[in-house]
Amino acid sequence: MGTEDKQATADPTASADVLATTASAVKRYALAPGYRVNVRSGPSTQYSIVRSLAAGSTVPIYCQKPGEWINGPYGTTNLWDNIAPGEYISDSYVQTGSDGYVAPRCA
Repeated sequence: MGTEDKQATADPTASADVLATTASAVKRYALAPGYRVNVRSGPSTQYSIVRSLAAGSTVPIYCQKPGEWINGPYGTTNLWDNIAPGEYISDSYVQTGSDGYVAPRCA
């Protein structure tokens, strides 16, 4: 059996299972109580607002990157959290329990 035959008989759901496992493994974090948070297209208030998150929301953090320094309810930081493709919020509004990185750095 050649390499091409092995690839043709591979389970087509295997990659879907890996993606589902990866997505479900991402931890969600609460926003600071009472705050409605603007989601930006990049790690700064100079980027456009994509949407706003309601008070009491939770968000996944896929990766983090440095950007504009922001003072919020959880301190002053330049960390921005990537919560979806092209969507960032300042880590100063997210209850991560840490002053540093809690997710990989964004590429």
